[in-house]
Amino acid sequence: MEKKDYKNVFVFAEQREGVIQPVAFELLGKARDLADVLEEKVVAMFLGCGIKDKAQELIEFGADEVIVVDTPELKDFLSEQYSQAVSQIILDRKPHIVLYGATTIGRDLAPRLASRLKTGLTADCTKLEIQPVKDEEKEFCMTRPAFGGNLMATIVCPDNRPQMSTVRPGVMQKMQRDPQRKGTVTMFEPKFDTSKFKVKVVETIKADKGVADISEAKILVSGGRGVHDKEGFNKLQALADVMGGQVASSRAMVDNGVMPHECQVGQTGKTVRPQLYMACGISGAIQHLAGMEESDLIIAINKDKFAPIFSVADLGIVGDLHKIVPMLTERLKKEMEK
Repeated sequence: MEKKDYKNVFVFAEQREGVIQPVAFELLGKARDLADVLEEKVVAMFLGCGIKDKAQELIEFGADEVIVVDTPELKDFLSEQYSQAVSQIILDRKPHIVLYGATTIGRDLAPRLASRLKTGLTADCTKLEIQPVKDEEKEFCMTRPAFGGNLMATIVCPDNRPQMSTVRPGVMQKMQRDPQRKGTVTMFEPKFDTSKFKVKVVETIKADKGVADISEAKILVSGGRGVHDKEGFNKLQALADVMGGQVASSRAMVDNGVMPHECQVGQTGKTVRPQLYMACGISGAIQHLAGMEESDLIIAINKDKFAPIFSVADLGIVGDLHKIVPMLTERLKKEMEK
């Protein structure tokens, strides 16, 4: 293998039922940063059925080229079909770096491809960067939490290509959409080995969880152990309603059965980047901070003035959230009535 033959930063642009997922745009934003340092191109791999007319959207968010595989075999995500198609693209085009979303699809697809391509994969990355090394070479550094989030490990893949990683939704920042951006769309036709297609989708049944996606929220009011119970979260919900936000939770309250897992922020929950994150009764363990420290504005309310959450908060309030939150809710209501 000649490493010099591997060029460009590829992104697996995930779509579901023809709708490009937000994580694809976030990965394109990071890929753009990496490619600019490497002086390479950003290439999106876009697979599905009846989706080729959506390729321009990926160009507007940072792709220089979109490789489209539009075929009935890829209507639904099935591991073998997608693995065959993506591996053929990678073997044909020899990318330097490949990024996937750490979603249910990405976490299924990426390790299968790493095995087929005999290369490494770093999962759940929170930081990706290019570092200079000797002889003007540049190294792709992938950082992720390790040992239960108690330390951050930076991993490199010096001997194999492509270098691959998965990134959680909400971790990276997407570019501003530019409708004037130009790029190329390339159609790719994989040669499927249908004898290996052992699974098919018989029926798709969607469950209505009744909970909005917190990773898309602009304002989050999040509660930890200090909220105590469902009644306490009702106070947070009242504040969130006034501000037009959503309620989230730390892992402790999910483990106690007070809040659903879909609302959990942190290393084992969701990574969020809202404009405002209010941490109510949350101590600020490193596992929780990993999921929200990139928020634009962080306000913390906690009785313990030494709580770690105050180390990342832009504004800290030392006091009882059960008194402060209702007072804040009433004050905001009065201000909005004026």
